[in-house]
Amino acid sequence: MDLENDITVTIADRVAVVTINRPTKRNALNLAMWKRLRAIYTDLAARGEARAVVLTGTGGHFCAGADISEFDSVRDDAESGRIYEEEAEAAVVAIRDWPGPTVAAISGYAMGGGCGLALSCDLRVGDATAKMGIPAARLGILYGTLDCTLLYRQVGLANAKRVLYAARPFTAQECAQMGLLDIMVETDALAAACALAADFARNAPLTLRGSKTILEACAAGDAETRAAEIQDLIDTAMSSVDYAEGRRAFADKRPPEFMGR
Repeated sequence: MDLENDITVTIADRVAVVTINRPTKRNALNLAMWKRLRAIYTDLAARGEARAVVLTGTGGHFCAGADISEFDSVRDDAESGRIYEEEAEAAVVAIRDWPGPTVAAISGYAMGGGCGLALSCDLRVGDATAKMGIPAARLGILYGTLDCTLLYRQVGLANAKRVLYAARPFTAQECAQMGLLDIMVETDALAAACALAADFARNAPLTLRGSKTILEACAAGDAETRAAEIQDLIDTAMSSVDYAEGRRAFADKRPPEFMGR
């Protein structure tokens, strides 16, 4: 297995595109690929070169989920199942907590763990071929708190139960109606997602990161306990070079050139 080719990364115009490249398996992730996804997002955060990240898949599919064919060796009982889930959840957390905007570009199947990866992104763009769902009830496994939380906060309680109880692929139209997809286009979800990410990447990085932190704190219900951290983010933005540049650009009637500091 060539991990360097199973998941690829390109960066252009401050937008990173992370591509799951295992088309013969509908981009199903094995254990090593879960680990690599976490490493990729951790590295992108540390390098600071990208201001937004798009996650997608090749061969007409986003990600069919976990590679069930290896479960007999890596997820055979409760103990190995916990180890596997820890690695998969670490990848989801790395995407969820990436400091800037993240977008999932969904064509074809985004099932199970693939659906979870899409939900870990800030926004989901899908085309007419998109099919999303969580088939855990057809396998006899139970989704953990992290994945259920991401699903619940995206679609609400009734729709989250519908997704988990039905355990089937939902059409793009159904996904859009439930909120699994935030933006729906007829064709080329990747192009639409990259255009959206490029719009984001042109804006002030400190504002983007701060906005994400504050909104996530509001969603988690701990904004009040993190008040000092949030105020520090606000103060840092007000004191930044980018704030001064934003004011000058507005006065000069030109696009700002933000530096992220």
